Amino acid sequence: MRVINRLKSFRHKYEMNQTEFADYLGIASDQYNRYERNKRQPVLEIALRISERLGVSVNEIFYFTDSDGPPASE
Repeated sequence: MRVINRLKSFRHKYEMNQTEFADYLGIASDQYNRYERNKRQPVLEIALRISERLGVSVNEIFYFTDSDGPPASE
């Protein structure tokens, strides 16, 4: 089991590129890129800040998957 996220789908909803969305969320664009690609997971403080900025719960962005392989494309 691993944690993956829906950041890319939220970014597309906002019609922004990664740099714009990272700025909107208040995080560095290279760090955001790693989050979106599921290469890294944000610490709790950043995950909470992202969820607050998007106006959704953390569970709507980050969730568990039973797959041990790479996440499916969104």
